[in-house]
Amino acid sequence: MGIYFNPSNTLLQQDLRSRIYIDKSLLIQETNELLGTNQKFLCVSRPRRFGKSMASNMLTAYYSKGCDSKELFSKLNIAQVENWQQNLNAFNVIQMDLNGFFHSLKNPDHLISEMEKAIITEIQEAFPQIELDEKDSLANTILRVYNKTGQTFILIFDEYDVLVREKVKSSLFESYLDFLSSLFKNNNLKVAISLAYLTGILPIVRDKIQSKLNEFDEYSMTNPRRLAQFAGFTEKEVSSLCQHHKLDFEECKRWYDGYKLGKEDHIYSPKSVVTAIKDGGFDDYWTQTGSYEALKDYILMNFEGIKDDVITMIGGGKIDVNIYSYLNTMTDFHSKDDVFTYLIHLGYLAYDRAIKQCYIPNVEVRSQWILSIKNAPDYTKIMELVNDSKNLLQRTLEGDAEYVAQSLTLAHQRATNPLTYNNEASFQSAIGLAYFYATAQYTIIKELPTGKGYADVAFIPFVPNLPAIIIELKNNKTAQGALNQIKTRSYDDALFHYRGNLLFVGINYHEGTKQHQCVIEKLEI
Repeated sequence: MGIYFNPSNTLLQQDLRSRIYIDKSLLIQETNELLGTNQKFLCVSRPRRFGKSMASNMLTAYYSKGCDSKELFSKLNIAQVENWQQNLNAFNVIQMDLNGFFHSLKNPDHLISEMEKAIITEIQEAFPQIELDEKDSLANTILRVYNKTGQTFILIFDEYDVLVREKVKSSLFESYLDFLSSLFKNNNLKVAISLAYLTGILPIVRDKIQSKLNEFDEYSMTNPRRLAQFAGFTEKEVSSLCQHHKLDFEECKRWYDGYKLGKEDHIYSPKSVVTAIKDGGFDDYWTQTGSYEALKDYILMNFEGIKDDVITMIGGGKIDVNIYSYLNTMTDFHSKDDVFTYLIHLGYLAYDRAIKQCYIPNVEVRSQWILSIKNAPDYTKIMELVNDSKNLLQRTLEGDAEYVAQSLTLAHQRATNPLTYNNEASFQSAIGLAYFYATAQYTIIKELPTGKGYADVAFIPFVPNLPAIIIELKNNKTAQGALNQIKTRSYDDALFHYRGNLLFVGINYHEGTKQHQCVIEKLEI
């Protein structure tokens, strides 16, 4: 066994000993199906702390000839799959954490030569009967071993995109491209590689690197393909964890749910869920692993329409995004679409592939967006709305219809531009901003199905002694008419599971005067 060549299963053992471990071993079933096929090249990109390294360690422990992992995997889900042992510890595995190796070097310019030397030295120790040269390329070494023994290799490179993220100088980057090309664009070498599994935060860069890695199928936050369930924690997994550790599942969902990947409608941040269980409470755990400046620098870019879309998303809305223009780099941003696509890959936005829209996924991430615009001059008036939102909620609960009308008039003007002012979705986002504080006590649902239509906005409390709130919006009509619609269409029937007092809020705004009227009615049960 070696460090880089045919490693042990020690890292998997460490993961299994952890207090909280989610079994993602069925990923092996997916990779087994790709062994030795034209689809054997995978590039899997995920945000930081979404389990990329754990998956790499698991695959290494399963395939590596440097260990005996039968006992470990016999207790995991993969053991329920027929012929699960067929490929167990059957391959020469090269595992490399490129991020760790890069930052361990005194001179990063020597990355490629030092990396090849370290791996080849271990291969030579494993095959003393084969004459190898540590100064040779890794590609030639793999090919020589294959020709002499017929044994194939599996390459697992974690954080393959570290040089993109570190924005290294062009000479180092070019040598890195040559290194990748020698491994993955070499027709002679393809027969010697049974599987290549790359992980990173960003998908494959679409200018220089793409031509070097165009053999790879990408599994990303915008298109996870068959690997969606392995991208984070699923709702079933989180529900089970919360039940076992006596953590409020609904609150956990509110804080950390929101990523929609493929057929998985609910994907959670693993780091956040695990830390919440350890701490016994909820906080901004995943976002604390990085600086909010990483978000701030990009959403404050001066691209047309970006401010309006940021306001819409902070208010709980979704916006259209074209994910195909982004080149997957850290420097080439040409539009707001590029910025938002980048933030999807980083986890600061979620993406609904079915409707091609992005949005802020949950309470934890939304707090980072607020922090990012807090002191930005362009967002001063928006922050005034956010800061007043606690007072607005209290005045609403007190039934102060005049104050609510004035506040929503202001919010509607500040959070929308003249072109979208009369758009109902834009007004709903303005309401989301105006009631920002309410997310600390309510789950806010837009377009709540009721059986007789849709309630425009519903506030469902998750703390005791607060009434549920149903808001109906009208324009160029009357606030009383909006209130009557709530009652005549029995919108409150949608809250039949809720047992508590209700607050009906009818709001009307006039397109010409831009003034709002409000009527509030309490229903005590």
